[in-house]
Amino acid sequence: MLKIEYIRDGLIEEVHEGVWVSAQPIKGFAPATDHKTPYFLRSCAKPIQATLLIDAEIDFTPEEIALCCGSHAGEDCHIKVATKILKKLKLSESDLKCGIHAPLSRGMQNRMIVRGDNPTQLHNNCSGKHLGFLALCQKNDWDLKNYDSPEHPLQIAVKERINKLCGVTQNYPMTTDGCGVPILSMPLQNLAQGFVRLLEYPKILTSIKANPYIFGGEGRTDTEIIQKTENLIAKVGAGGLCAVLNVKECNAFVVKINDASPEARRFALFEIINRLGWGEIKYDNRIKTIAGKVVGQVVVSL
Repeated sequence: MLKIEYIRDGLIEEVHEGVWVSAQPIKGFAPATDHKTPYFLRSCAKPIQATLLIDAEIDFTPEEIALCCGSHAGEDCHIKVATKILKKLKLSESDLKCGIHAPLSRGMQNRMIVRGDNPTQLHNNCSGKHLGFLALCQKNDWDLKNYDSPEHPLQIAVKERINKLCGVTQNYPMTTDGCGVPILSMPLQNLAQGFVRLLEYPKILTSIKANPYIFGGEGRTDTEIIQKTENLIAKVGAGGLCAVLNVKECNAFVVKINDASPEARRFALFEIINRLGWGEIKYDNRIKTIAGKVVGQVVVSL
């Protein structure tokens, strides 16, 4: 059981629980042994889905591939890359079915207020994935108007690819993700195995590693992990999920925080990475008053 405790002057004030699962056994560590409970993959599926772009030989730059694989923060640099893809595909924002929401970046939100700008589909953190979907539809001469339907050839191909790379041989529940397209569920170990299979797609990994900020951006934990380590590729997902691939060890682990706390997930990820010896990420686990006085700490138990 993964536990994150906020201890303030000796009193446990806040507790977050979850699990972490590795693709392959890790000597000296005992991750969760529950390999049957399924969880929705959410945005952790994006790099796996993007392998279809590589196999289809879509003419995307490393920056464009990174955007398609990630959940970007909607900053100017992300909108610039997304706009380039739109022009390359000769499509418009109205072709995207991801919906409109404000940028995840707080800084970008403030800049847009000052500029008097309104958010568009391109600010949606999933717009890169949807642009990749449109590129695949064009390549295969599939209908662009209903690419979000579970019965569409694109979504059938996505499901087959995810299940193949993750080693899933049975049907688990499926839902509609926040951006409007189908998303699968499976046990966490299968997701970890799927990330290990990304080693078969070096173009995906090198594109993400070379463009961690385009992949995520301001305040994104996966960007922070990639930037602060040599051999790790990480991808966060809604619902307290994150998958981490060690390209050198050919192994991966997945974290799931039950109450979906992003901060607790961040503490758990950094602690696991450091204890495994997969990196040495410095982070501040002290609990402070507004004036800066230390009154406690966050403790992660594996």
